Amino acid sequence: MSGSYDDSVGVEVSSDSFWEVGNYKRTVKRIDDGHRLCSDLMNCIHERARIEKAYAQQLTEWAKRWKQLVEKGPQYGTVEKAWHSVMSEAEKVSELHLDIKSALMNEDFEKIKNWQKEAFHKQMIGGFKETKEAEDGYRKAQKPWAKKLKEVEAAKKAYHAACKEEKLAISRETNSKADPALNPEQLKKLQDKVEKSKQDVLKTKEKYEKSLKDLDHVTPQYMENMEQVFEQCQQFEEKRLRFFREVLLEVQKHLDLSNDVSYKNIYRELEQNIKTADAIEDLRWFRANNGPGMSMNWPQFEEWSADFNRTLSRREKKKASDGVTLTGVNQTGDQALQHTKHSSHLSVPSNTVQSLQSSYNPFEDEDDTGSTVSEKEDNKIKNVSSSEKNQSYPTEWSDEESSNPFSSTDANGDANPFDEDASPAMDVRVRALYDYEGQEHDELSFKAGDELTKTEDEDEQGWCKGRLDNGQVGLYPANYVEAIQ
Repeated sequence: MSGSYDDSVGVEVSSDSFWEVGNYKRTVKRIDDGHRLCSDLMNCIHERARIEKAYAQQLTEWAKRWKQLVEKGPQYGTVEKAWHSVMSEAEKVSELHLDIKSALMNEDFEKIKNWQKEAFHKQMIGGFKETKEAEDGYRKAQKPWAKKLKEVEAAKKAYHAACKEEKLAISRETNSKADPALNPEQLKKLQDKVEKSKQDVLKTKEKYEKSLKDLDHVTPQYMENMEQVFEQCQQFEEKRLRFFREVLLEVQKHLDLSNDVSYKNIYRELEQNIKTADAIEDLRWFRANNGPGMSMNWPQFEEWSADFNRTLSRREKKKASDGVTLTGVNQTGDQALQHTKHSSHLSVPSNTVQSLQSSYNPFEDEDDTGSTVSEKEDNKIKNVSSSEKNQSYPTEWSDEESSNPFSSTDANGDANPFDEDASPAMDVRVRALYDYEGQEHDELSFKAGDELTKTEDEDEQGWCKGRLDNGQVGLYPANYVEAIQ
């Protein structure tokens, strides 16, 4: 192909040039690629939205799980509140990421979908209307020039063939002159053929040059028509590129939380909550509630009284409860003995029947009628009174349960000899959340992850009774275990 019709083009013209016949198809294919790129961008945004949703769900589940663990765990005071603020941050950030997911799908995704539908129109026979229009425009612009180019190629072929034939004729003539056996008539034929071939070369050359001139004559119009169609394709592509840039900027705004005021406030609030944690304040609280700062009913001299002759169980000594005043105990100041929910009035003499009848026994069934309770109390008082005759009472209050004839023989202090209607609890398998080391002989010890059996439900002070797999029975804190699902 000749390059004389475009001075701006170099001497060497690539066979892959846009101006070659049929090479416009790359610009036509770009239209189809634009539709595909719209679908690809929608898929990209959709996947990101799914990631945002999954991340938000994971944050919420993480925050919920650790809130429960911290609440049940041993952490206390202002540091516990600071710890909880980290989970609150996760919940708030989770909401923001759900908003991002909604914006990506409801705004960006839908925007691309609608633009694609408006920009590309499908045909009944397949393909897009825009693609067919570009294809027809290029074909129409290229058709006259392609026809002339075909004539040039034919003339060129004929000229090259004539030149080849001329060369062969000259070669034969030269060889025949050196052959003495060749007669003059044959030599004249060879000379005539050389002359004819030279004339053919001149004719084909002239025709070839003329076809090139004709091609050069239509080339400017060809270039103008091709440029017009190409500019139309460029304008269509420019709309798509500008639209993509606009959409990607919208996606960036939706994804960028650094400029979101609410996002900044989350971490400003988190920082303030963490900085409010005060180790000194927590230590002071722990000292007042679990250390030397706790109040104490120090032992004082007490006169012996027949109205009171019993000992305190382990839990009554450790835990504070609703407070049941023991008759016959001298108190000084504002100090008072506190007992667990298992404590009750126990008296022996017959002149205290009215006190026993009015006292509450927590081991009695709640659905018993008043008359039944009274009858049981009368029977109990009679039994105690009869047994009193054969027992001697210590003159001093003792801390040991073995010295009290009415104290429980159970090490836990839970068994009541007067309890007739106690119903057994159902065994429940539980798993330890934390390590626990028993502080007294009737408490269980276990490690986090160990399994045991709960035999009695939690009392008012937060203790449960359970049994280890080795058969040991004892008490443990209720918030140190969880039920096995």
